[in-house]
Amino acid sequence: MTISVLGCGWLGFPLAQKLMSEGFNLKGSTTSEKKFKEIKNSGIEPYLLSLPDQIEDSSSKSFWDADILFLNIPPQRGSDSVEKDYPDLIKIITQKAKSEDIKWIIFASSTSVYSSEGGVTHENEAKMGNASRPSGEAVLAAEEVLKNSGMDSTIIRFGGLYGYGRHPVKYLAGKKDLSGASKPVNLIHQTDCLNIIHEVIKQDKKNEVYNAVSDGHPPRKEFYKSAAQHFNLTEPGFSSENGDKQYRVISNNKLKHELGYTFSYPNPMDHTP
Repeated sequence: MTISVLGCGWLGFPLAQKLMSEGFNLKGSTTSEKKFKEIKNSGIEPYLLSLPDQIEDSSSKSFWDADILFLNIPPQRGSDSVEKDYPDLIKIITQKAKSEDIKWIIFASSTSVYSSEGGVTHENEAKMGNASRPSGEAVLAAEEVLKNSGMDSTIIRFGGLYGYGRHPVKYLAGKKDLSGASKPVNLIHQTDCLNIIHEVIKQDKKNEVYNAVSDGHPPRKEFYKSAAQHFNLTEPGFSSENGDKQYRVISNNKLKHELGYTFSYPNPMDHTP
C-alpha cells in the first residue's frame, strides 16, 4: 500500500518515517528544498510541491499515485480571507486526489472547529459559526468539502500539538495578563498523533471523525507554570479568575472506544521530550 503525505513538517515527516517502518510505501511533499533533502535521505520518495500553483506540474505527477493521501496543510495564519481560501484549497486538492484515483483521504484537522465554551465537547458538536476563531471556521468548512467529495475520508481533530522541541509555553513565556487561568488545556503529544493515525489506517476506519486529545486537562495557569519551570523559561502571568466560568474539554471517548487506544502520554503535566 502506498501513502502520500502532503505536508512533511513537524507532524507529517515523522509520520511518513513511522509508516515506512511499518512496511508502507511512502511519498512525502514539502515546499522547502532543505526539507526535500531530509525526506530523500530518509528513504521516502520526496516531492517539492507548492499548492495550488504546482498541483498539475509533471514533476509531481507520481506523488498522486497512491492509495491513501494524508492531508496535512493547515490554514494560513493571519489571512483575512482564510475562511474562503482554505476550503477552496482543500477542494482543489480533493478534486485532484479523486481524479488520480486515490481511494482515501485522512485529514489532519483541529479542535479549533469547536466553540471556546460548551463544557465537555464531542465530535457531533462542531457547527459553522461557532468556531473559536476564523481559522477554525475555515477548517470546519474544509471538513465539509471532504465529506461532500464522494471519496472515503477520515477526519482527525488534533488538540494543541507538543513534543520534540515544540511546546505552547515557548510562545507564552514572559507574557503578562493572559486570560483563562483556570480553563483546561486540550493537548496531544506527537507520539500519540502518529500512533493514532497508524491505528486509523490499520483498522481501516474510513468516514469517521475523531477527537485526538490526551486524557489530562490541567488548568492553563497550573500547566504553563509547571512547563515554564521545566524548560527554564519565565513563567507567563495570568489575570484574575473572573470570567473563567465557561470552559471546554474535548472528549476523546470515541477515539479510545472505537480504536481501543491507550495514550502513550495521557497527562500533559508529565513533561516529555
